[in-house]
Amino acid sequence: MSFPQRLLNDGEHVVVSTRTHVKAVFVPVLLALVVLALAALGTWLADRLEDAGTERIVVVVLWVLAAAALVWWFLRPLVAWLTTTYTFTNRRFIKRTGFIARQGRTIPLNRISGVDFEIGVVDRVFRCGTLVVSDASENGSVELHDIPQVERVQMRVAEELHRLSEGGRDDDGT
Repeated sequence: MSFPQRLLNDGEHVVVSTRTHVKAVFVPVLLALVVLALAALGTWLADRLEDAGTERIVVVVLWVLAAAALVWWFLRPLVAWLTTTYTFTNRRFIKRTGFIARQGRTIPLNRISGVDFEIGVVDRVFRCGTLVVSDASENGSVELHDIPQVERVQMRVAEELHRLSEGGRDDDGT
């Protein structure tokens, strides 16, 4: 996925653009499967009721509850995952999230004091980790969880910060 060019300033280009690792939706998918299995089991059990009217009411209530659970535990996290992006340009860090109501946070690169990463045991399996962006503001730092190939992202951002601290010069000093 790439950051929309229309949202970049003149002379600005994307260094890294990413979203959280797909592992972030594993639990919602498992919950959706459990909800659907329980609703199907409930429908099968309701089919054994003597009264057809009661059976219909139980099945409708069961599937309405299942639909609500699917929206809350599956659809909401999926949309959040799909609509949240993290972008580093040669001038700023941009976090954007939201589908209908959008939110964003921008930190100029010259305000970022450090970019670190943390990789846990499970993260090693999925080749992702937490990127910690420290800035000079009162907010302190931003933790970006489940970033794919976090070491590569940290290295590219650190290179851009170094380039910026050197005054934007190329390696040959020009």
